[in-house]
Amino acid sequence: MSLLFSPATLGPITLQNRMVMAPMTRSRATGNIPNALMVEYYLQRSSAGLIITEGTSSSPNGLGYPRIPGIFTLAQVEEWRAVTDAVHKGGAKIFLQLMHCGRIAHPLNLPPGGRVIAPSAVAASGEMYTDADGLKPFPLPEAMSEEDIADAVAEYARAAGNALAAGFDGVELHAANGYLIEQFIRPNSNRRSDRYGGSLENRARFLFEVVEAVSAAIGRELVGIRLSPFGVFNDMPLYEKMEEEYTWIAKELNLMAPAYLHLVDHSAMGAPPVPGTMKATFRSEFKGVLILSGGYDAARAESDLAGGVCDLIAVGRPFIANPDLVRRWKTGAPLNTPDMDTFYIPGEKGYTDYPALD
Repeated sequence: MSLLFSPATLGPITLQNRMVMAPMTRSRATGNIPNALMVEYYLQRSSAGLIITEGTSSSPNGLGYPRIPGIFTLAQVEEWRAVTDAVHKGGAKIFLQLMHCGRIAHPLNLPPGGRVIAPSAVAASGEMYTDADGLKPFPLPEAMSEEDIADAVAEYARAAGNALAAGFDGVELHAANGYLIEQFIRPNSNRRSDRYGGSLENRARFLFEVVEAVSAAIGRELVGIRLSPFGVFNDMPLYEKMEEEYTWIAKELNLMAPAYLHLVDHSAMGAPPVPGTMKATFRSEFKGVLILSGGYDAARAESDLAGGVCDLIAVGRPFIANPDLVRRWKTGAPLNTPDMDTFYIPGEKGYTDYPALD
């Protein structure tokens, strides 16, 4: 019997299969508020066992990209409720990914009063797209004060409570891909000399404080964490002690007992591969559910599940182009090809118009 299509337990919830729709920025939330088009998009993909939403900001300061949603206003909570209702009717469970972009932002993408903030005043290399003025260089962020840090931790906790009020089954903390939590962890973006900088224990303090605050707000059995050891996205270069440091983080997170850890491997898109030893370390050191993502097809997913490498398989781009990916993988049907030119544009093209099987 196929493990991939069999039910699985995640904390207090049961998933209809072990396929996870990975979190993917799609930039359709005009005004940073979910809408009917997003309801249709997520409903179309609700044959997954678990859907993890696109990165959703806990704060006006976290809205780094154009048209990404938030979860810090009543209007946002109410509109997300339509998404969760639809997904639950389709049979899937759904976690909200909480993402604060930190320095990966531009003032033109923020609401009035929003600030580009980060652990340290170190600009990321590269450019950020803005609807107002096209590509712009990343600005120099404002180094967060300890008061700013405390406020950000509290915003994560409030956002998690809002997520449950909107009908989500849990939340995933985005501590990967060069966003705020990872900006604290990595030494290139964290140059602080206070209790949030320097040693790994200090650089990981923000992550642990966010995990504890969110766990206190909604229960640790409803909290997942996404990490990207060996990821280089958003100006996060490799460094010598990376495997050693992420091994320590895995051990510490195990003591905090969240529902799952979600490891990202973007080598299929040209990033350095996550060493097998790193994945094996997370498997051995973390006793909760382990989700792996990165370049999976059905055969490799089945093989890794059968081999005990992980518990759930997260899939990204194939879910963009194939709303019925579960059925296609199950039957061996051919797959639609994703159109990268439409990944982040407004509207239904390349979003809700991919064909399903008859």
